Amino acid sequence: MAEWVGWFVAAGAVLILELFTGTFYLLMIAIGIGAGGLVALAGGNGSWQAMTAAIVGVAATLLLRRSRFGRAGRRDAAQDPNVNLDIGQSVAVAHWVDGAARVMYRGALWDVELIPGSDTQAGHYTIRAVRGSRLIVG
Repeated sequence: MAEWVGWFVAAGAVLILELFTGTFYLLMIAIGIGAGGLVALAGGNGSWQAMTAAIVGVAATLLLRRSRFGRAGRRDAAQDPNVNLDIGQSVAVAHWVDGAARVMYRGALWDVELIPGSDTQAGHYTIRAVRGSRLIVG
């Protein structure tokens, strides 16, 4: 078996692993391995193949890290509806006392705090965040 075939088989295996992870980082490593395979196909020796695979893989990974796809969206868990399913739900507030209230929500009494700049009128409010046992509504 030719050397370049081994490189491309390895790149394919890494691509298959990428399908299970859901990130693009293994894809960047597979690109580097493919570049090593191209050098092997062009007739380069083993050290040039490995060096090319390493340089291209690291460069592609760094470029991915700097792109918008590589940055993790840092979001506060207290305001993330994917973490806390209460966010986006509605609560009925009967009356406010200095920007705070108590409401029955999911069978328990909760402290409710109003987002600054909102009206303190009785009515239905949407939960925007959860801090401990306090619902932040707006």
